[in-house]
Amino acid sequence: MRLPHLDLRAYALRVLFLVSALLLLSVSTAHASDDLILKPIQVAPHTYFVKGLPEMGSSKNQNFISNAGFVITPKGVVVVDALGSPALAKKLIAEIKKLSSQKVVAVIVTHYHADHVYGLQEFKRVGAKIYAQGEGRNYISSETAKQRLIASRIDFAPLVNASTNLISADVWIDQSFMLTVGGVEFKIGRVGPAHAPEDLIVYVPSEKVLFAGDLVFRGRIPFVGNADSKGWLQALNEIESLNPSIVIPGHGAHSINPIEDIRFTREYLRYLRQSMAKAAIDMDPFEEAYRQADWSEYEGMPLFRAANRMNAYNVYLSIQAE
Repeated sequence: MRLPHLDLRAYALRVLFLVSALLLLSVSTAHASDDLILKPIQVAPHTYFVKGLPEMGSSKNQNFISNAGFVITPKGVVVVDALGSPALAKKLIAEIKKLSSQKVVAVIVTHYHADHVYGLQEFKRVGAKIYAQGEGRNYISSETAKQRLIASRIDFAPLVNASTNLISADVWIDQSFMLTVGGVEFKIGRVGPAHAPEDLIVYVPSEKVLFAGDLVFRGRIPFVGNADSKGWLQALNEIESLNPSIVIPGHGAHSINPIEDIRFTREYLRYLRQSMAKAAIDMDPFEEAYRQADWSEYEGMPLFRAANRMNAYNVYLSIQAE
């Protein structure tokens, strides 16, 4: 039986065509899936924020799981936190341009967790000066930060990739700092160690708005990580003492009733400490303490399964270290 003649050149061209078609399809699909829109929410005359999703970070959501805010002044825009990927930061910069012709002149980092800082390089690119608390230097030079970025380049690819870098601050703040832009005062204060060693809060008196970073969570289980839960509770008291009209948390909706809305984060931290304290002090097994605790008030909330056990274990360990 004679095999049909095989034109190798035609066959190669056909394969090339199919591969090209598949590549184009994948590229168009990637663009088609990029339907994540940042919608600035106005909370005061000159203050806006974008609200992250109550989810774990992923390539699909571009690591848009935290909030970022900005204040428009007559001499420039001041941004608080830079979001979780360069792609998100570019989108935020584009949204700011729709609202103001002023340039972004400053970015204040509430703390150096990945979902708040991976967009910093885009703000540096447009000429903004970065402000952060001095303990952040220890984090960005640490092996933990390097390994987290390596993992993020995989977990959030291609949005976080080899071109994504950790960005140092231009101005490192010790305990407090007054930034004035266009006649608007930004009172920056250290309240850590709390959620992170380098926690900062930003109060804008003229707007009566306070940016709380991850000291306040709304609508989802907080992320405790290696936090100082005792210091965190003290930080919440400091926020309340400023008597802001509006609090923009690190995660979740803004609050127009700060005393009431801060209560959720406070009561959650208190319950973690209460439920873990005896076992931690007596050196009893963590699993037994966790099983005996009543989590019914929290188990229906977003990210309970992802975060609660880890939160409890970290509080258990931190109480032993106190």
